[in-house]
Amino acid sequence: MKLNGSQILIECLKEQGVDTVFGYPGGAILNVYDELYRHSEIRHILTSHEQGACHAADGYARATGRVGVCFATSGPGATNLVTGIATANMDSVPLVAITCNVGTSLLGKDSFQEVDIAGVTIPITKYNVIVKDVNNLADTIRKAFRIARSGRPGPVLVDLTKNVTAETAEYTPVKREEILPMSSEIIESDLQKAAQMINEAKRPVVFAGGGAVLSGCSRELKKLVDTIQAPVCDSLMGKGAFNGSDERYLGMVGMHGTKAANLSVSRCDLLIVAGSRFSDRVIGNAKQFAKGAKIVQIDVDPAEVNKNIKVDVCVIGDCGEVLKRLNPLLEKKEASEWLEECVDLTKKYPLHYDEDRLTGPFIMQEIYRITNGEAKIVTEVGQHQMWAAQYYRYKEPRQLFTSGGLGTMGYGLGASLGVKTAWPGRTVVNIAGDGCFRMNMNELATASRYNIPIIQVVMNNSVLGMVHQWQELFYGGRYSYTILKDKVDYCKLAEALGCAAMRVTTREEFAPAFEKALTLGCPVLLDCVIGENDNVYPMVPAGHAISEAFDQDDLGGKKSSSARTRKKDEI
Repeated sequence: MKLNGSQILIECLKEQGVDTVFGYPGGAILNVYDELYRHSEIRHILTSHEQGACHAADGYARATGRVGVCFATSGPGATNLVTGIATANMDSVPLVAITCNVGTSLLGKDSFQEVDIAGVTIPITKYNVIVKDVNNLADTIRKAFRIARSGRPGPVLVDLTKNVTAETAEYTPVKREEILPMSSEIIESDLQKAAQMINEAKRPVVFAGGGAVLSGCSRELKKLVDTIQAPVCDSLMGKGAFNGSDERYLGMVGMHGTKAANLSVSRCDLLIVAGSRFSDRVIGNAKQFAKGAKIVQIDVDPAEVNKNIKVDVCVIGDCGEVLKRLNPLLEKKEASEWLEECVDLTKKYPLHYDEDRLTGPFIMQEIYRITNGEAKIVTEVGQHQMWAAQYYRYKEPRQLFTSGGLGTMGYGLGASLGVKTAWPGRTVVNIAGDGCFRMNMNELATASRYNIPIIQVVMNNSVLGMVHQWQELFYGGRYSYTILKDKVDYCKLAEALGCAAMRVTTREEFAPAFEKALTLGCPVLLDCVIGENDNVYPMVPAGHAISEAFDQDDLGGKKSSSARTRKKDEI
């Protein structure tokens, strides 16, 4: 049948099972929006800014494992997507960004709102293309979704010239292509070598990264741990791949990882890595990272092997598929002195904080208690992000949503809209610092417009917390432009944007406020006033070995006599 380009685009989205699109219209994309108006089966959420649309599509994709979709017009509309696309690219999120450009005859002439968005996004997309011929449109859209979903997921950008959205071509419906987990690259000899190393290891540690979450391999990962009785740690992106309430779980590894996890990795004789790219925030000093251990790396992307850390054996393939083949090759082991030693480290070096006043760690523990650990937690980037990683135990994959690779301030609020849209029956909480919240706080208007009942928690310390912490520890306390003390009233702001709001200044006020927020059925902001000098510990200075992690006790700071140590098993 003959359809115009806008009709073909919408039909292709329906082919791919798209039910939600986040976007912002403009002149070049008007034909697409005019066609979308006729299709109620695709829900469109109008965000306050294109960056918010991209982050929302990202959150939706992370929450569902499906491809997130966002729309933007040409020029500044398209460039406003760039930070969101780069965020998705760093964290391997399947995303299709669809933009429209000026007409083909106007390309390259500095036309009004013309930008070569395909050229701009080459370094931050898995694939991108500009469509100038309507006859190529359907196949291009299908290819975009296939590439976004296959292998290591990632973002794809498709830019349509405006004339393509109006011109007609023959359209034939096609059934969506099934994408299977990547297994053809798995080499049997690599599996055998990995199994031999694991069977011979006396002090193994399992390390779960973001790839373990993306592959959905939690069941196989637990089977591995149950078989060899090894302690487990994770990266920020690997949260929930292994149940954080399991007694064998040591915590996060790296710059703000637990001492138990960092010391165990530093002392092990074998590190089994499932889906981690060995980020600098994880490994610290590369020459000192697990230097006494052999390393087995499982990853879907061969480009990540031996890039940051040299490994002894790599098995290329989807983590879940690899573990399905690897687990039967492993010898059953009983709990060992090594496992007991690692678990004892969690008791010897517990996370702790001042319990006399309202703090970020206390807030996270209260959210965990009140929600019974069932909430979907979204974060911005900074101190609050680390507290969310340290003090909330993630029981399942796709429970923590955060910008791990790019570290995008302003990510969380838009992403939380996508997560809540995907999971309307689950409590969704966005954790922000006041600095991050300012970046995209306009998306509260989106939440109120559609009555998306997220809970926005602002840990308000009146500073750019993480940068302020570095200035305190490494720059002689010279707080250069990190102080945010001004006259902004976040509660009034939230109310002006159509949301409910409450201010919390004491420990006693938090639980009643949060519990009330759960009952209101609308977006709610909690302005939680905490101390400006509260820091995130443990910490590893940049470039140092992770075994050198220090906390407030190591710095010689004395806690007040009434402050109590919060042990890991009480979290």
